[in-house]
Amino acid sequence: MVERYTLPKMGAIWSDENKYKIWLEIEILATEAQSELGLVPKEDLKIIREKANFNVKRILEIEETTKHDVIAFLTNVEEYVGESSRFIHLGMTSSDVLDTCLSVQIKQAGEILLDDMIRLRESLRKKAIEHKYTVCVGRSHGIHAEAMTFGMKFALWFDECNRNIKRLQSALEDCSIGMISGAVGTYEHLSPKVEEYVCEKLGLIAAKTSTQVISRDNHAYFLSVIGIIGSMIEKIGIEIRHLQRTEVREAEEYFSKGQKGSSAMPHKRNPISSENISGQARLLRTNALAGVENNALWHERDISHSSVERVVFPDSTISLDYILNRTIKLIDNLVVYPEKMIENLNLTFGLIHSQKVLLELAKRGVQRQAAYVIVQRNAMKTWDEKKDFLESLCEDNELLTYISKSELEELFSYKKIFESVDYIFNKCEIE
Repeated sequence: MVERYTLPKMGAIWSDENKYKIWLEIEILATEAQSELGLVPKEDLKIIREKANFNVKRILEIEETTKHDVIAFLTNVEEYVGESSRFIHLGMTSSDVLDTCLSVQIKQAGEILLDDMIRLRESLRKKAIEHKYTVCVGRSHGIHAEAMTFGMKFALWFDECNRNIKRLQSALEDCSIGMISGAVGTYEHLSPKVEEYVCEKLGLIAAKTSTQVISRDNHAYFLSVIGIIGSMIEKIGIEIRHLQRTEVREAEEYFSKGQKGSSAMPHKRNPISSENISGQARLLRTNALAGVENNALWHERDISHSSVERVVFPDSTISLDYILNRTIKLIDNLVVYPEKMIENLNLTFGLIHSQKVLLELAKRGVQRQAAYVIVQRNAMKTWDEKKDFLESLCEDNELLTYISKSELEELFSYKKIFESVDYIFNKCEIE
């Protein structure tokens, strides 16, 4: 049934048309199960199978009077089926239909999101390999730290994407739960076999226990994972926004022919995709909080969660699907400037190699704090005089008693970074 109703567009999953299709499928399956138990005559089941249908406009029209969506739906189905409709919804309560349907919709949406995540992972993998040895500066606190490679950024995101795929799979498993247990979950008016039958047909697992609703901790987990995935995508977006800054310009979003960046300034090329991603990620985190709030209901059930879920599930899944696809396009078309990376790498006149000199002095018997003083005084000289760091070091007679000029020059090489990159890529299984 999940395959039957999996639709190509995320938004269609949350449409009234798809929702009522699932409701009708649940009701028919429950009636089939009741018939197997001898509670619904075969001839009536045959009529129900042949005639059961609905009309969205008519359901909404009826709901104007009933103020109850499931009753409006059942009333409309009865108009198609006739007398045999008395066997539909036998012993069931509204939440049996609503919550089981929601599980199917989450599963449908989750399958699309998983496909998006797998495609994003592949985009990150390709870009990581492409720039595995593209040297750039690493930054902490926004300040130049030490050299790294541009591919390492994508390796980090690739690894996080892998973890989020596993989280999403786990959350979908948690949410793939159905419930047909009747009012307050006692099975008083129907057999548990009905629940087992319906859930098996829908590709769900029957809830171990429920009240009049399926517990919302499962839904909170799913929405929280969506929020976490959003934070990963925002991490990518923020990095690209920073790299596209005029003062940095190591990478930028692809700017297509005819695209405009500003109504006032014709020169502008803005990181609009990354900014949109950041904005949507905020929404996903907010919706995750709403999901957590939905877990605490009065007694066996109230409907304080219902109005929230009508918003957060469509919004979160549609938004995540949108920004995942936008991020894939962003990564695939990212414009990278390796020459600018080298230029920025040299902005601090070689200061990024300071730790190498510090560690080498320590290896050669200099106390760490004493070594720190030697390196720092030359670093400060470089900051103040904009003098090449290596040149300053080569003029420091105290330093030269421990390390020769040729050895200092060797320390300013990037080959050790490349060795580390191979190790990191192997651990992340990037091939």
